[in-house]
Amino acid sequence: MEIADYIVAEDRQLVERVLAGDDLAFEYLFNRYSDAIRRLFVQRLGGANDADDLLQETFIKVYINLHRYSSSFTFGQWVYTIARNTFIDYVRRRQDDLSIDERFASPASSAPTPEESVINLQQRTQIEHYLQTLAPRYRQLIVMRFFDEYSYEEIAAKLGLPLGTVKTQIHRAREQMCRLIARSDERFKIQNS
Repeated sequence: MEIADYIVAEDRQLVERVLAGDDLAFEYLFNRYSDAIRRLFVQRLGGANDADDLLQETFIKVYINLHRYSSSFTFGQWVYTIARNTFIDYVRRRQDDLSIDERFASPASSAPTPEESVINLQQRTQIEHYLQTLAPRYRQLIVMRFFDEYSYEEIAAKLGLPLGTVKTQIHRAREQMCRLIARSDERFKIQNS
């Protein structure tokens, strides 16, 4: 394959080439996605420390598991999922390395007061209540987007829906949640006046 062929090849074609033993094809896949994945790590870490190690770990996993890649997802989504899971593993490892005192110690300025903790718990309980009143489809979308932090593209792929449909339904689900919260606030004001 000529260099120009690698440059214009689709991800799927490069994956097939790598699986056939063409290591240069993997280099082109790496070059396509490494900058975006590194930026993701730098953003989540709040700096460049450990970002290169995580990037290398991610692409080692990509290479080792390339035979598991399914073209039902874009290659970028698949790499992003591996990167996200690598980051989660990294955070867990760091937590495991801390002593018990370090794990539960937090700076005094950012630690919630007992009152704030109670308020946070009440708000979480209210949100869970509102979620339970949503239609199951909307509840699933809200949980995937805002709690599990899936991208719109990942949700569309997982649910087998067009991207536009996912965006529209998430918008409607958010509006419904806002209406529920607003109604609850109105009832609270009426009861306390």
